[in-house]
Amino acid sequence: MPTYKAPLRDIQFIMNEVLDTEALYQSLPGYEEATPDLMNAIIEEGAKFAENVLAPLNQSGDEEGCTWSEDGVKTPEGFADAYKQYVENGWPALSAEAEFGGQDMPNMLGIVINELAGTANWSWLMYPGLSHGCIKTLEEHGSPEQKAQYLPNLVSGAWTGTMCLTESHCGSDLGLLRTKAEPQADGSYSITGTKIFISAGEHDMSDNIVHIVIARLPDAPEGTKGISLFVVPKFNVNEDGSIGERNAVHCASIEKKMGIKASSTCVMNFDGAKGYLIGEHGRGLNMMFTFMNTARIGTAIQGLAHAELAYQGSLEYAKERLAMRSLSGPKNPDGPADPIIVHPDVRRMLLTQKAIAEGSRAMLYYLAQLGDVVDRGDEERAKEADDLMALLTPIGKAFVTETGYEAANHGVQIFGGHGFIREWGMEQIVRDARIAMLYEGTTGIQALDLLGRKVLGSGGKLLMGFTELMDEFIKANDGETSAEFIKPLGKYKDEWLTMSLEVGGKAMENPEEAGAAAVDYLMYSGYVVLAYFWAKMAIVAQEKIDAGDGDTAFYEAKLHTARFYFERLLPRTASHKEALLSGADNLMAMPEAMFAF
Repeated sequence: MPTYKAPLRDIQFIMNEVLDTEALYQSLPGYEEATPDLMNAIIEEGAKFAENVLAPLNQSGDEEGCTWSEDGVKTPEGFADAYKQYVENGWPALSAEAEFGGQDMPNMLGIVINELAGTANWSWLMYPGLSHGCIKTLEEHGSPEQKAQYLPNLVSGAWTGTMCLTESHCGSDLGLLRTKAEPQADGSYSITGTKIFISAGEHDMSDNIVHIVIARLPDAPEGTKGISLFVVPKFNVNEDGSIGERNAVHCASIEKKMGIKASSTCVMNFDGAKGYLIGEHGRGLNMMFTFMNTARIGTAIQGLAHAELAYQGSLEYAKERLAMRSLSGPKNPDGPADPIIVHPDVRRMLLTQKAIAEGSRAMLYYLAQLGDVVDRGDEERAKEADDLMALLTPIGKAFVTETGYEAANHGVQIFGGHGFIREWGMEQIVRDARIAMLYEGTTGIQALDLLGRKVLGSGGKLLMGFTELMDEFIKANDGETSAEFIKPLGKYKDEWLTMSLEVGGKAMENPEEAGAAAVDYLMYSGYVVLAYFWAKMAIVAQEKIDAGDGDTAFYEAKLHTARFYFERLLPRTASHKEALLSGADNLMAMPEAMFAF
């Protein structure tokens, strides 16, 4: 397994030089104390925890996995101790509201800490990771009593949270769920049903587990409008917040999985478990999107994490592994062969990993910043940020996980045969990365959300909100020194708008056209959005070089990587454009009976 080293210089570059967090948080009420110095200090401590505590457990946790018994689930050796340190250090409370024991720091800071922990050990992060969404859901939709009962212990990390959505017959179609909620005389509900794929549904790391569950009341209509939301604890909670008797919710089994084996993925049986309604009847799915959108950004971080870890391992190996000679002559004349980093194809893969990881980091930190503006900005700023988040969240979740998986596979390829062998750790990164394209909505689901709901559903308004931002950036930097990035960015921005109109016109005549175009449309959009952030990074880097400000080699590497992205990766949009404009007939014309073997 690669030795993880937190990319602190790059994190600081994105936060402080590209996204100017100081100016942003000084303008948002309640975040004035989130200065660069304070946030950098917190991040540096998070890096130490990730490098020294979590990373050493990554491979061993994969090999040991979780163990199920009637008494519960045992996590791999060292996981519970690491979680205890995590809680003692106050990490769970970082971005939570101060009223319930939180530190009231920006959401973006929590995302950075999650990147560090997740890159070091994604399976471990799954245990506290969903607690953030549980906290956000209760903060936004819970009653005062529910907040008082659950949030202090969730915020401190004494308890963890889960999201219980799908069932064996549902998949992503949650309107098919069968879990029932029967009203009780005391105002509670009896929850009965089975939920599957519940991450961290049972474990030995916290005193209680708080399940956020969707279920249907007896008289509820079919479909998604009949879904309500409930809080169902593993142990019932007394009015004073203390733990009471065991609730009727149990882990029936844990899944045997391709990857993230140290994370318990549970089948959860609710056998008349006591639950409490959150918000109004029939609005469960609407409220659950608070949890799901938090989780989707968290899932996007997984794509970044595996790209970064694969890159770090690949780079170290490429510098040390000797094989063949450079085509332009020996670069290691005193050795038997040259290090493989001299070979163009190895560099192609390394630069792809680097461009994906660093570009994704900029995009996702920006998304996290938008969340902070939604929370703390005035009405106009919050609405503008919310619209941008609506467009960019499906792109971030799907595009970053797709390209992160590509970067992970490049890691295996760079290692050659050794990449296929467990001891090197690269095959684990691929296995762990694969799930990210599935949970919180598959790439296809995210693509339909982007094209169908966000772009066409808004009449293009949400898309134009982002392209207007691109326009402002292009006009502000329309000079000779930045032309290599600004001119192509403007071209792709215009093409994105024109292409969207064309797809929209086809979809009005035949709705299947939207579904047929969706995934290619999302990937095209992702490459253009990443180009915007790479252009921003390149222009900042050039300004720093011109001013002689800081580490010139660092900034020159940014320029080289930006050029690689624009010249080697951004042209992939051409194939996505051609495919999505080819229409639905090549997918839908063949009768089902002809799908035979």
